[in-house]
Amino acid sequence: MRAGTFPIESDANPNFSMRTFTLSDPKTNQDVSGGGSGQDVDFSSIRELVGEDMRATDALIEEELHSDVVLVNQISGYIIHSGGKRLRPLLVLLAAYVFGSNEGRKHIALAAIIEFIHTATLLHDDVVDASDLRRGQETANAVWGNNASVLVGDFLYSRAFQMMVKVGNMRIMEIFADITNAIAEGEVMQLLNCHEPDTTEEQYLNVIRAKTAKLFEAATQISAVLHQRPREEEQAMADFGLHLGTAYQLVDDVLDYRGAIDKIGKNIGDDLAEGKPTLPLIYAMRVGTESQAAMIRDAIREGQREQIQRIIQTVESTGAIAYTAAAAKAEAKLAFQSLEIIPPSRYRDALEGLLAFSVNRAY
Repeated sequence: MRAGTFPIESDANPNFSMRTFTLSDPKTNQDVSGGGSGQDVDFSSIRELVGEDMRATDALIEEELHSDVVLVNQISGYIIHSGGKRLRPLLVLLAAYVFGSNEGRKHIALAAIIEFIHTATLLHDDVVDASDLRRGQETANAVWGNNASVLVGDFLYSRAFQMMVKVGNMRIMEIFADITNAIAEGEVMQLLNCHEPDTTEEQYLNVIRAKTAKLFEAATQISAVLHQRPREEEQAMADFGLHLGTAYQLVDDVLDYRGAIDKIGKNIGDDLAEGKPTLPLIYAMRVGTESQAAMIRDAIREGQREQIQRIIQTVESTGAIAYTAAAAKAEAKLAFQSLEIIPPSRYRDALEGLLAFSVNRAY
């Protein structure tokens, strides 16, 4: 039975447990989870719930990636096949099944579109951040250079909009247009905040909501639009995605100081090296000693990781990691509550399980 409130064990502990449920394949009715709590259900089990549609999405991605320009195929294929979780397409598909998935293959096209937009943002991000490692391998810009990476990112954006036209839903096109605009604004806001230690928590949250969470919002909202659900259900799904996406990014910020490189696929302290004032740093500067704050301010200004071990100790000792984890948990609670008006189903259960995974993950 669904809990009336989001179950939180303690304010200091970012982990939470969901009620017991099982995941079964919609076409075979076969249990693919083995039961257990949302914390026990792993990502692969949730993914397999819509496994056939995920495979169809992957096939469509392969088909739509094709270009007569060889370099476009090389770069786009390189990053698409670099081991991402396909979390955003999975959200599209699960949300579609929440509402019955009776719209032919349109939900599969939408899942592929979401992944193309996400991949385009990664290509552009890595150029702006001068990153050389993503998902445990060299970034596209490290291999082919900045110019090629930016242009192939543009190709993926334009291909995504070509696919939107084929879906033929003007409201969905409007949502995609709005979120791509928001992502671009978020990128610019982040650029302005880089190497700026006086960035406020509010400014930081505005960046991650625009740059990261809005795409999660679109992923869950568009399925409600596709199935012509009542406005309150559409808003509930949008709110779920927005809060999930915000929580997901907050956990990413924790992993930048706590993660293992072989799991998170990037170097520890990358955000600091890029001069990004993320929430753990903002909070540590606010509550730490003058010398601790000065050390972090200098590191943000200069964009260097020479003091990374001391900074890791500082964000731990000041409670900045716990504070950020609690903020992620608060967003997850709001996401959980957003689904209260959505009719119960194993797919809503899976969305809640995905929420648990997103907050408790180590990668």
